[in-house]
Order: sequence, then C-alpha cells, then structure tokens
Amino acid sequence: MDKVIIIGGGAAGMMAGIVLAEKGYKPIIVEKNERLGKKLFITGKGRCNLTNFCDDETFFENIVTNSKFLYSCYDNFKTNDTIDYFENLGLRIKVERGGRVFPVSDHSSDVISVLATKLKRLGVEILYNSVVTDIITEDYSIEDESKFTSIVKGIEYLDEFNKKRTIETNYIVVATGGLSYPLTGSTGDGIKWAQNMGLKIIDPKPALVPMEIKEDFCRELMGLSLKNISLSFIAKVKGKDKQVYNSFGEMLFTHFGISGPVVLSASSYLTKYINEGFRARLDLKPALSYEQLNDRILRDFSNSLNKQFRNSLDNLLPKKLIPVIINLAQIDPYKKVNEITKEERNKLVEIIKCLEMNVSGFRDFNEAIITQGGVSVKEINPKNMECKSIKGLRFIGEVLDVDALTGGFNLQIAWSTAMALD
Repeated sequence: MDKVIIIGGGAAGMMAGIVLAEKGYKPIIVEKNERLGKKLFITGKGRCNLTNFCDDETFFENIVTNSKFLYSCYDNFKTNDTIDYFENLGLRIKVERGGRVFPVSDHSSDVISVLATKLKRLGVEILYNSVVTDIITEDYSIEDESKFTSIVKGIEYLDEFNKKRTIETNYIVVATGGLSYPLTGSTGDGIKWAQNMGLKIIDPKPALVPMEIKEDFCRELMGLSLKNISLSFIAKVKGKDKQVYNSFGEMLFTHFGISGPVVLSASSYLTKYINEGFRARLDLKPALSYEQLNDRILRDFSNSLNKQFRNSLDNLLPKKLIPVIINLAQIDPYKKVNEITKEERNKLVEIIKCLEMNVSGFRDFNEAIITQGGVSVKEINPKNMECKSIKGLRFIGEVLDVDALTGGFNLQIAWSTAMALD
C-alpha cells in the first residue's frame, strides 16, 4: 500500500484519513495537538454545525470566495451526502432554523468521536504532539508530465519527544487550516510551507469576525442583543459613498464594538474596504417606514403626554438603548413629552432608522471563526486538490483561499475537498 502523510487532524484531515484508507492507501495523520479535532470541538459554540441542509443554489450563495472552484468537489459530495455519511457512521443528527445541521446531542465531541472511531477501525496511524517542520520536495523532470516542476518526497517533523524525524512519501495532504483560533493549533503552517515552495498566497485575513467601533456608546450598550434589525455598511468606492452590504437579523453590542450573526457575515464581504474605512448604519425598526415610525411614536406620546421624555420610549426600544438614543437625538431627557417639537421627533425617527457607527477595524484571528485567504485556488486542480506544479502535494479545507458564511458551509467545504482526494 502507498503511504500518505496527512498534516493536520482537524475536520478535513480526519475525513481525508478515512477517504484515503478506504481507497487502499496507508494514511498517517500528523497532529501537533494531543488529540484530534481540537478546533472542531469549539465550532458552533461547542455544538458543531456540521453542514447545512440546503439546495445547491443556496449553498453557493453562501460561498464568499472562489465558489466556482468548489463546483467539482461539491458535486461529488453535497450537503445531503454529508448528512447521510454521518448518519451511517452512527451519529444522530437534527436540522434547525436556517438549515443548520447539528448532532442531536448538541455535543461536537460526538462528531469527533464517530470520525475517530472510523479512523481506528480502518487502522489509520496518528502521530500526536508531532510538529511538521518541513515538506521535502525535489525537482521533477519527466518530460511528458512537464506541468509538474517538483515532486514531494516526504516530511520532517519533531515527534512527541521533540526528536527530529523523517517520513518518506510521494503523497502529502496539507490540512492544517488557516490562522483563526491559533490556540487550537491553527497557526498558518500550511500557508507558510506553500509560500516557501513558491506557490501563490492570498494574504490571510480574519473573517466571520466582530468589528471595532469608534463611538464610545458601544461600551454603554455592552451585552445588548438586538433581533430583527437591518444593518448596512457604507464605504468609499471611487471617491463616492456606496452601500456595499446590507442584511437583516441579529446583532450584539460588545465592549469594543459590534458582533452577532449579521456582523460576522458582513465582515467576510468587507475585508477589502478596511483600509479605506467604512460606516455601519443600523435600522432598529426596519419593518416600519419613516412615516410609520413617526406615527407609532405619536401614538406612544399621546399616552405619555405628561411624562418626561426619557420615560416615554419603553414600549419602543430596549431599556438599555434609550439613554443612548436620547443623547444622540440631542433631546433633553427631562423635557415633558407634550413639549417635544416636530423637529425633535423627526430627529428621533432619523436616529432610530439610521444609527451610524464608524468601523475602525476587525478583531484579530483569536476571535475570527475562519480565515479568508490562503493558498490560491489557481495553484490547485479542483478535481482532486493536487497542486498543479508539485506532484503528490494536495491542499484541502481552510488552508485554501475558499470561505463561506456561517451556517455549516465552511465545514461542508472541509468535507467536500477531503472527499475529492484520489
């Protein structure tokens, strides 16, 4: 049997071990941690959103970067295939809102367990606490396969006793992930090796990540979660303001700025604007037009004519938000409701419908769910994930410049790219 080295024992690496063992190879997984799936363990807040039960169109709508690259491998192993696969491994699963698929137990450890059990049953060797230091290559000179300039010959690594070892092989799979959550071992090793071997790298950036806001009021609102809001982002495009992203859903205020599903998804589309700077516009009442909101406020005011203004908005806004909105509207909080002018009311409506925040940056890789960027897909054969210039070298999962929104889509990329290995 041909020996295969798989570098990384995360989602893609574990699946690769199973796939290749079933195809008759002898896989060896080299894992720097003391156990498999360390990052997988914390995904989905520890519940592991392992895929999304959706049609093909929806899947590709949720791919942010290089969706066309995935056409071949996804067609071979789709979301419904993932569901069937894990059920056949003995994992009981459920589908929740938005097509999100989780284990019934809500424990990511169960996902890891069924994969680890399958690896053991197939006799896949796993080298724990082992750190790969180099991928060994040499020039490749067979004329009729001149597209390859090099061929992999093996790896060098430090074993669990910190002794330098070498394993020879002509088939290596890099499944090291990106740079997000570095404490789990995702430190960009695969990207560095690829760069050292002359492959094109797309600059890695944190994605699906919270945003930092310049305005101080975010700290006052820390912990406040908002539902059914609309959030849009305005950036300078060719010197003019342009709305570059808009979505509806949930968000959260933090001590540094904003987070939550809408914000995380937006971040993946906004990385290219960060150097120019951009603004967020929060609509707290997207279901109401300006006129409808004005009428709603007039009705509320009619029931509170003799109250102070600060006590008149309880039915309209979360209590924690009221002082901030009043301050931004520049209305005296102790003013009687029956003394509020039309201009002041219009200003209140404007703030509720368009609360502006200046984004100063993204949080770092420690808080990013995924990495955007990595090994350029132009370097990779999409049918089997092999590097076009280095024979026997394959890249799968997050190490590639392919990423998606939240909802199980990024893990599906891991499964599908691993399944493409031949």
